[in-house]
Parts: sequence; C-alpha cells; structure tokens
Amino acid sequence: QVQLVESGGGLVQPGGSLRLSCAASGSTLSFNAMGWYRQAPGKQRELVAAVTSGDNTNYADSAEGRFTMSRDNAKNTVYLQMNSLKPEDTAVYYCYARRDSPAGPRRYWGQGTQVTVSS
Repeated sequence: QVQLVESGGGLVQPGGSLRLSCAASGSTLSFNAMGWYRQAPGKQRELVAAVTSGDNTNYADSAEGRFTMSRDNAKNTVYLQMNSLKPEDTAVYYCYARRDSPAGPRRYWGQGTQVTVSS
C-alpha cells in the first residue's frame, strides 16, 4: 500500500514563500510520475506541477516561474517550492503519484495540506 504524506502548508502573506514536502512510503524512483495538484473551494482539482520518470517537469501556467518542483530520491520525498505567493494560490495541495503496469496505471493521492495566502 502506497502512502503519500504531505507537510509544509500554512498561512503566508502575499509575496511570501512556502515549501511543501511529500514523503512516499516507497521509492520515488518506482513511480512513473509524481506531482502536485491543488483544489480551491468551489473549483476543480488542477495540476500544479508534475515530473515524469524521464525527469521532465511540467508546470501549470499559473505556477511557471514562481513554483519549483524537485525530488530527493534518497529520502523518497518530493518538494514544491512556492515563491511570490498570491491569494489565488490558496487551496488544498495534494501530492500525486502514478505507477504504470500491464494492468493499467494506478494513481495515489496524499491527504492534502492547506495553503492560505492572506494578509
């Protein structure tokens, strides 16, 4: 059973920074993709950033230039460094992982961590 545990959320003022962490119960190298999604109240869950097994990282337009996703395979952890935060970044942020197999992809989600950007 794969577990993803996020941490690092909180309240920050506009223009501030936060770093989210996602610790996986298995090796991050065993996943074909990992990423971060977010869901604001009344809105659909949306992709923020994702990295594939080829180490290609994609960012949502809203995150490009402000957010950086990275991973430490030795610690089985991925990070999302968020800078220049805006009130519209307020959401629950979820860690995501996908593992492909002949039977099809299996997707895993963390429990989410709240990020609130407000003065």
